[in-house]
Amino acid sequence: MRHGKKVNHLGRKAAHRKSMLANMACSLIEHKRINTTVAKAKALKQFVEPLITKSKTENNQTVEKGTHNRRIVFKSLRDKYAVTELFGSVAEKVADRPGGYTRIIKLGNRLGDNADMAMIELVDFNEIYNAGKPKKQKTTRRGRSKKSDDATAVVEETAKAEAPKVEEPKADKKADDAKE
Repeated sequence: MRHGKKVNHLGRKAAHRKSMLANMACSLIEHKRINTTVAKAKALKQFVEPLITKSKTENNQTVEKGTHNRRIVFKSLRDKYAVTELFGSVAEKVADRPGGYTRIIKLGNRLGDNADMAMIELVDFNEIYNAGKPKKQKTTRRGRSKKSDDATAVVEETAKAEAPKVEEPKADKKADDAKE
């Protein structure tokens, strides 16, 4: 039975596991995607997503909060470049996403030891996968979104424009031919 076992130890001591996850998180932030085993990818997802949430701009509106969050993230990552990248371009891209910043894609088995391999990537940095999908409008559960009023006005305008036009009845063809 696995009662209360939330941490996958990955066959390593605590210090080695923390160092490995910090290094993998820095590589993920720097390269935006990395290949690893499925177990390590799942552990990395749990490690890096709270750090990305701390980097979002809405959490860092004041200088004090921003500095505090940078120090908390630096304590986990231990890499200045990764922290700068995370609070810069990554935070800018994930600003409107309410969680789920990473995606795990299974790749198959490794040739040497038949281990399950996966690619973990930051969702917002894959332009190929997101190219065909339009950006979703943000709505609240409290009521109608602000965009819905504009959308109904646009629908009404298009309905008027697409309404069949009534043609005026022509007089005799003979009269038209005579004019020519």
